Formats: sequence, structure tokens, C-alpha cells
Amino acid sequence: MKYGSVAGVGKPVSRLVQGTVMLTAARREAGFELLDGVFERGCTCFDSAHVYGNGDCERVLGEWVRSRGIEDRVVILDKGAHPYEGRNRVTPHDIRSDCMESLGRLGLSFIDLYLLHRDDPAVPVSEIVDTLEDLANEGLIGAYGGSNWTVGRLREAAEYAAKAGRRGFAASSPQFGLAWPQKPVWEGCVTLGGPRNEPLLEAYRQMGIATFAWSSLGGGWFSGRFWRGVTGDHEDYFDKLCWECYAHEENFNRLERAEELARQSGCSPAQIALAWLMHQDLDCFALVGCRSVPEFAENAAALDAVLPAAQVRWLTEGGPEPTPES
Repeated sequence: MKYGSVAGVGKPVSRLVQGTVMLTAARREAGFELLDGVFERGCTCFDSAHVYGNGDCERVLGEWVRSRGIEDRVVILDKGAHPYEGRNRVTPHDIRSDCMESLGRLGLSFIDLYLLHRDDPAVPVSEIVDTLEDLANEGLIGAYGGSNWTVGRLREAAEYAAKAGRRGFAASSPQFGLAWPQKPVWEGCVTLGGPRNEPLLEAYRQMGIATFAWSSLGGGWFSGRFWRGVTGDHEDYFDKLCWECYAHEENFNRLERAEELARQSGCSPAQIALAWLMHQDLDCFALVGCRSVPEFAENAAALDAVLPAAQVRWLTEGGPEPTPES
């Protein structure tokens, strides 16, 4: 495992971040077994959200952390202020309410990294930053940031924080990976992927902000369940979503290039895709939703892969296949 750091988080943050959306109270022991396995393989950072599983995901995660006595060894990344029934909920009241309820579900007194699940441009960044700053000053959260925020709003928040003497956003979580969605995966989501978003990616490089890339593997696009010519008749909700959002020509091309490079190198396509992500000149952490310990171990091995610049470029753009000496 490789680790990074996030300003305001006083623990090593694993570059591979395990999601918790699969955790349920009904399968608590299976969830504990999964969490034990990925923790033993070096994962220190676990991603959850107020909206996940009607609170089950946070409850199971928190119970696991407390039962193992590892509060000082893991980084809890939690999110709040998700829209509900058509109402944007990025308000001081909703942010604080979600944070307090998440703490109660987790059974913890502190969330290491707290992100807002969405933004609402109608709310001044000063109100948002001040609310998060208050939570940090009260010792309820460590670092804070946003998920699915535009570059423009991130810059506004940074400018206000600098002027007002606030900590400011320590992290941002957009969708990003070798596969990119042709439409928002969910309403209000932001991606850095694809040629048209190259200016946004460059802005992230210039900002140097810790980047937690969700759907880093395209929701299963590199799993072997999808290929050119297959029908989109999938029963699983997430497989349907993956097909609707990621099944377009450029992603088929990128998938096939990843498969070819995987054959040559003895890796899996998913490992190639993760290696590509880690070669994007970003302070990047990859969010993954592994449902088994072997799957996590396979993904973690990708962090040690070294891709020459020519291969990174070929995976992105295509063209003549690079030679081994490239």
C-alpha cells in the first residue's frame, strides 16, 4: 500500500480508499470480514456518507472501528448535505445536522475528513466555509472539503478562506478515472474525465488539492462484465448505471487498450486503469468499492505499477501502440 497526507488529517491516508456502500446491518459479520481484510492489507481510509444505506453503512463502519479499537489508526471520510426529494441541502443547518447525525451513527466523537456531497451555487461560499470551520473548531471534524464541486466554486472557497483566515478546503472529490461518463452518473455530479474536461484536470494540478477520485474504475467498466457488442440488458442496478453512463465509443477504445496492455504486462485491466490514474500528476486517492478482499488486494497491487509516459498517453489518446522501449 502507498500512503499520502491531507492537511488537517494527522494520520497516513491510504492511496486506495475502500467504500462502504455495500455494508448492511443484515450482513454485519460479512461486512466486518471485508473491512478486516482490507485493513490488514494496508487500507487506512474508509469512505462513507450520510445518505448511504439509510444510515446502515455508517453504523456498521463505526461499530467495526470501535470493536477493533482502531480509532487512532483509520481515517474516516464521511459526506453530508446530499439533496433530498428535490431540495438542495447545502445550508448551515443541514450541514451541521447531517454531521451530528453521522457522528451518532458512527458512535465516534470525530470525523477525520468531512466532505459536502454536493454544492449549491446559490449559497455563498462564506456561509459554507464558516459552518465547516465551526465544526472543525469544535473538534467534531478534522479537515473538510467538497465532493462534486466545480473548479470555479473551489477557487471561490479558497479565496474566501485565505482572506478570512479559515483552514479552507483540504480535499475535493470529483469523478475521475480512465473511463469517463457521457452523462452525469447522478444529478449534480462533476467529472474531470474526457478530452473536454482537460482544462479542469489542469486546474486541479495547479491547485494541488488532495483529490479523492470516486468511481475511479468507472463503476465496474474494467471488471470484464462489459465489452463492445454486449447488450445493455443488466439486472444489477450498478451494472445498469455503468452501462448507461460509461458505454460509449471512447470508453470502449480505452477499455480495449487497457486490456491489451494488461495482456502484455500480466496485470488485469482494472490494475492498468488504476495505474493510469496514479500517473496523472495529481495528489490522488482512488475510491474503490471492493466487495471481496482478493479484489482489494488486486487493486492495491496496481499502486506499485510503473507506466512509462508513452503508455499513459496511449491509454488516454490511442494512436500507434508504444514499443517496450518507449
